[in-house]
Amino acid sequence: MAEKRKLLAEMDKCFKKIEEGVEIFEEIMAKMQEANSDNQREKFQDDLKKEIKKLQRLRDQIKGWQNSSDIKDKDSLAKYRKIIEQRMEQFKDIERENKTKPHSKQGLIAEDKMDPREKEKMEAIEWLNF
Repeated sequence: MAEKRKLLAEMDKCFKKIEEGVEIFEEIMAKMQEANSDNQREKFQDDLKKEIKKLQRLRDQIKGWQNSSDIKDKDSLAKYRKIIEQRMEQFKDIERENKTKPHSKQGLIAEDKMDPREKEKMEAIEWLNF
C-alpha cells in the first residue's frame, strides 16, 4: 500500500512538472512570436528545444507507467502524454518553418504568409524608397 501511495505521489509530481513545462513552453512561444530579429528568434527556438527535451523525458516516464500493471487509472496518464505530444508537434512545425531557406520554393511561398506587422513594415520601407 505504501508503494502505491509513493507511486501516486511520484505521478502527481510528474504532472506538476508537465504543467510547469507546458506553461514555460507557451511563454517562450509568445516571446518568439513577438521577437523582431532572427537572433532573438533563434535564441527562443533553442529555449523551446530545451523545454521540449524536458517534456519528452517526462513523456517517456509516463509511457513506462502506462505499460505498468500497477496503475489502474491510466486516463490522466494518457491526457498528459497527449498534451506533451501536441507541444512536440507545435515545436516540429516551428522548426520546419524556421529551417526553410528564403529563396527555396517554400520560402518564396512563405513570403505571402508574412505577419501583418512585417507586411506593414515592408510596405513603409518600399514607400520611403520611392
